Amino acid sequence: MLSRRLFDTDCDFDVIPACMSSLRFDATPVKTDDLMSVMTPNIKRSLFLDDDEDSGLGMDDHVTFTPSLKKSAKRQRTEDGYSTCSKRPKVCTDIKAVVNKLEENDDFIADGSRCHILPTITGKHSDLRSITPQTLADVVNGEYDDVISDYKIIDCRYPYEFEGGHVREAENMYLHETILTLLQEPIKDKQIIIFHCEFSSERGPKMLRFLRSKDRELNKENYPSLNFPEIYLLGSGYKAFFTEQADLCDPVSYRPMLHSDHSEDLRHFRVKSKSWTAGEKRRYAKRSMRF
Repeated sequence: MLSRRLFDTDCDFDVIPACMSSLRFDATPVKTDDLMSVMTPNIKRSLFLDDDEDSGLGMDDHVTFTPSLKKSAKRQRTEDGYSTCSKRPKVCTDIKAVVNKLEENDDFIADGSRCHILPTITGKHSDLRSITPQTLADVVNGEYDDVISDYKIIDCRYPYEFEGGHVREAENMYLHETILTLLQEPIKDKQIIIFHCEFSSERGPKMLRFLRSKDRELNKENYPSLNFPEIYLLGSGYKAFFTEQADLCDPVSYRPMLHSDHSEDLRHFRVKSKSWTAGEKRRYAKRSMRF
């Protein structure tokens, strides 16, 4: 688990050197020389700054938010946590100390600059940060405008599902190449992205991990910097959001993926969405064969 939190990789894509991907932090302790040998000079410079008692790096683990808290108490807890981590932490010069900090500080965003803004819940995907439909509704209603600069809601369902009802202001992105366009946009501080699909069990999580892996690849010379260090998954997906927050859906409707009137559309979009992944795997295989 710690290796995923360090490098945020996706095994389907060639995002880090093979020598680095073979490191296992969850099996045996990492030797300093082993980890140092795979780091670029820029990575070393970004990691090994002056000692600081607030030092630590970001990781994508989860903390449990108690739904019974009143909204004011929930927001106050979030703001208190945010204020204590708003300054970008520095990292110790001892690599073992860095690993310890990663274990101890599990609420930093993935670039280690501050704590997560939104309260999270324990979801189906332990490596991803999940939020409730109510939290997403609060974002849409402007409850977090004072602590975030911008937000994107990425709906990974197929177009006929999206057209049958979606979260207000959501963008429909179900193709990998469309997700990649996000990395071409200007970087904004304190911007968050929220992914989801129908149940947030497969398509949404896959696209979230894909963006993170390509973001890591794009910024590999400046680890742990990222274009989008703060990404969330809508727990239980659009179905749960529509059930609880129908007034924030446009149109106020819910069209399931397995709708009887869209069987042909389902086959079409499944083939289209998988064609890019198949091509990427073939390109990766060719690169691996080169000496």
